[in-house]
Amino acid sequence: MKTKIYLLILPIVLASCSGNENGSDAYGNFEAKEVIVSAEALGKIIEFNAEEGESLVKGQFLGFIDTLVLSIQREQLLAQKNAVASKKANVNAQIDVQVEQKSIIETEKNRIEQLYKDNAATKQKYDDIKGKYVVLEKQIVVMQTQISSINKEMKVVDKQVKLLNEQINKTKIINPIDGTVLEKYLEENEIAMPGKALYKIAYLDEIELRVYVSGAQLPTIKIGQKVKVYIDKDVESNQEYAGEIFWISDQAEFTPKIIQTKEDRVNMVYAVKIRVKNDDKIKIGMPGEVEF
Repeated sequence: MKTKIYLLILPIVLASCSGNENGSDAYGNFEAKEVIVSAEALGKIIEFNAEEGESLVKGQFLGFIDTLVLSIQREQLLAQKNAVASKKANVNAQIDVQVEQKSIIETEKNRIEQLYKDNAATKQKYDDIKGKYVVLEKQIVVMQTQISSINKEMKVVDKQVKLLNEQINKTKIINPIDGTVLEKYLEENEIAMPGKALYKIAYLDEIELRVYVSGAQLPTIKIGQKVKVYIDKDVESNQEYAGEIFWISDQAEFTPKIIQTKEDRVNMVYAVKIRVKNDDKIKIGMPGEVEF
């Protein structure tokens, strides 16, 4: 997914209030921030519910890319995890048996040890029972080490399942912003690839007018300033909108070269953006005027 500015026509006229018969201070064109939504998975598009001109909301589910292979891989991992869990349960059962045996032998070892101290048992008998006790302790430690190894194996499987779940989630086509679909690039049953564009969307409820002002006009405007914006209503009249300046460039640039006279082309100007509420009449690339 990448974001860029969609602008069809460069602003071509710059005027001051004193030099413009209809009172506008600057001219420009409307633009909107657009988002190109790209696929994040490889596969056939099974469902894709988005059409050009359709209004979408943020988070809206639009469809999905085929997940069959990923789902099979996840099932295999889950089966592997169950097998590992069974092995862990078996080892735990063996440890429980050995702990019980250790308890019995420990009781016998303590009895023979007391008899040995009272000279009622031989040293060999005491050594034998002590040896069995030590061997059983070591076996329990080995079994516990196996449990630790099994736990690590299960963590690896869990991470692999988590990765597959993330890949499966990426097969879902989820709309990222509120807006209107401008273009649709792929259809159902076509093959999507990671990074391949699916559709283009722009937020058109609020649109931006980019104009250029001269250095002489710059001190008279500021961010947050309310202005009047006009579009052509018909051949002879304009329609007025309320606008607000939300960005002023801090760097001067040359007037766009499409302006006719060389004298005007070498003038330095500053770009200004004005935010306007859209009633669906303002389109991207449409010319507009502003009165400060």
